[in-house]
Amino acid sequence: MLGLALFIGGCSSSSNQPATSEAPAQAAQINGAGATFPFPIYSKWFAEYNTLKPTVRINYQSIGSGGGIRQLTNRTVFFGATDGPMTDEQLKAAPDAVLHFPTVLGGVVPIYNLPGVSGEVRFTGPLLADIYLGKIKKWNDKAISAANPGVTLPATDITVVHRSDGSGTTFIFVDFLAKVSPTFKSTVGAATSVNWPVGVGGKGNEGVAGLVSQTPGSIGYVELIFASHNKIAYGAVQNAAGEFVKASVESVTAAAAEAAANMPADFRVSITNAAGKGVYPISSFTWLLLYENPTDKVSGKAMVDFLSWALTDGQQYCAELGYAPLPASVVEREKAALTRIKVS
Repeated sequence: MLGLALFIGGCSSSSNQPATSEAPAQAAQINGAGATFPFPIYSKWFAEYNTLKPTVRINYQSIGSGGGIRQLTNRTVFFGATDGPMTDEQLKAAPDAVLHFPTVLGGVVPIYNLPGVSGEVRFTGPLLADIYLGKIKKWNDKAISAANPGVTLPATDITVVHRSDGSGTTFIFVDFLAKVSPTFKSTVGAATSVNWPVGVGGKGNEGVAGLVSQTPGSIGYVELIFASHNKIAYGAVQNAAGEFVKASVESVTAAAAEAAANMPADFRVSITNAAGKGVYPISSFTWLLLYENPTDKVSGKAMVDFLSWALTDGQQYCAELGYAPLPASVVEREKAALTRIKVS
């Protein structure tokens, strides 16, 4: 029997015979786009799921959270992905109700290029905010030295590097800075794209990392997984408990503990600057975005089935790729939320 092949954003063809419970599974080719941060785990998941369900092919373009939200809103893709939850205004702009599903956890780390400095550089939140506000201009500034006793810092100018594209990575970073610096909150704010007072922009993690690696005295921010896989030096950041913590799967997982107990019904929650010991403060969930009432029911059912797998069996792949798995309590709530998607 011929299956049903669907190309999201394109044409669809249907079989001459209606599907039954005994019929072969309908085939679906599903397109999505969005955040760069989850691209490695999503690629792994989509490949593994395709081996389990060969009739389902999920394609994903890593174009940044802002692009994913735009394409979902324009319905040029079936699902979106973002490291920063959609705002109330963005949700209102969408043609139908959009649901958020946290998939994994990750962190954003400050990277730097300081030739001759052997010790690891530590940062407080207000210190990072003042660097990105252009208030701190030299690496040997007394504020940086105070956070790094015993480390000899050069009198080098600081070159600030930030993302030039709309990015969930930016949202996580500035969301943290806005929480620890009232000045940063009032002048820059928190969004996937902001007006930076100083610095040069690079596109994607690759662009920021490239500029930092080429520019002695520079500082930037990238996702933990990107820094780890590319062996880029990154610093520890002081958390709300006063500890300087380096990002790791364990310290990012710790950041989710409090959020899991206070997760809002729509799953749109910030866990930057979370309370507790051992917490890495620039941590976040990343979300997959789906319409509550998808126009394509076959692809909708396929994505619900995929997410059910990703939230359970798929979590086993997180640690090996540098991600933190979801707390079990969050998974249970998401599985219940999946029933809201109208697939029939």
